[in-house]
Amino acid sequence: MNERSLAQPTQLTRLMPLWRLAFRPLFLLGTLFSLLAMLVWGGFWHGAILLEPLGGMIWWHQHEMLFGFVIAIVSGFLLTAVQNWTGQPSIKGWPLLGLVMLWLAGRLLLAFPQALGNLDPLVIALVDLAFLPIVALIMARLVIRVKQWRNLIFLPVLTMLFVANALMHAGVLYGDGEWVRQGAYLAVLLISQLMVILGGRVIPFFTSLRLQRQKPQPIPMLEKLAIGSVVALVVILLLGVVGPEVPAVVTAVIALLAGGANLLRLARWEGWRATHEPLLWGLHASYGFVALGFLMYGLSHLEVLPATLAIHALTVGGMSTMILAMISRVSLGHTGRPIETLPGIGLALGLMLAAAVFRALIPALWPQVTHWMLSSSILLWCLAYATFLMLYTKPLLSARVDGKEG
Repeated sequence: MNERSLAQPTQLTRLMPLWRLAFRPLFLLGTLFSLLAMLVWGGFWHGAILLEPLGGMIWWHQHEMLFGFVIAIVSGFLLTAVQNWTGQPSIKGWPLLGLVMLWLAGRLLLAFPQALGNLDPLVIALVDLAFLPIVALIMARLVIRVKQWRNLIFLPVLTMLFVANALMHAGVLYGDGEWVRQGAYLAVLLISQLMVILGGRVIPFFTSLRLQRQKPQPIPMLEKLAIGSVVALVVILLLGVVGPEVPAVVTAVIALLAGGANLLRLARWEGWRATHEPLLWGLHASYGFVALGFLMYGLSHLEVLPATLAIHALTVGGMSTMILAMISRVSLGHTGRPIETLPGIGLALGLMLAAAVFRALIPALWPQVTHWMLSSSILLWCLAYATFLMLYTKPLLSARVDGKEG
């Protein structure tokens, strides 16, 4: 793709604002896909087989909520943010349309593998795997051009997410359930690492800006421990893939350190002062679930509770709630609208937090109600993201209200 295709408005972007920046199509289609995927998963949970996807429903649910939904949102955020960081035009117009079509092709081929006849599962895997490297290359090109080496930290994470995705596909191709589990857990820890890095940048900044208070100065040792402990968890999981596993007690200690350090980090951001502003308390509460998820992950390695509950604390309480809060804010700012909570978003964030409690916390205390709690969390998720789509579909499809490009 050449400079003109990235920098200049095209007929496509003039006629269809959806293709002006990556956040627009990827936020919109990513959230719509998550809603449909959760409805399908809810049907499966209650005995209705609505799909016969590649890898089966359980693999499909794990993979698509991570590499269909979450990666779409993360990519939309990063491909938009990199333009602000570097001052260089990010992907738009026809190249953006092509990238989104690649993402959509992966979703359709995985959901309907027989639609094109006996297509080789390896071909389907390669189509799905192609998305992340392209996102990484676009980001690297812009960051390297202006020598913002600090922002290159996202490239190793995107690369390792590609490895996690490849592991999940390899598990299907070779019938190895352990590769599937390792790939899924690696993806969860890597996305959690992104939340820790990005959350540490934006949550205290947004909070201090809204409250008109000075941002707390980071404590270097605490920052290193909060981020480094999560990196260590990723390394431990990778070691388990390529060699002997690290003793469970070591993983438990590091995970407990990660949870404690990030809880302390969160406490310093004064979230209790933002209880009147859902776009802020949603971010603080989601980060709290990230820290709680690490604590639960540590306890799972001590065999105190199932690891799946820790994973869902990270994914439902951490990722999905933070995504809802972030895209609600970013979608306003980047369409030229005032950054204020739209009616219903506070309720939607509350529903997502309740979904996390039902899916991850209550089953830890009362395992016998797991079936009903999972069903309830699916319903709450769907209501929360349906609310976002009702409020934000029109702004994401419309030109900026201030007349600017983007």
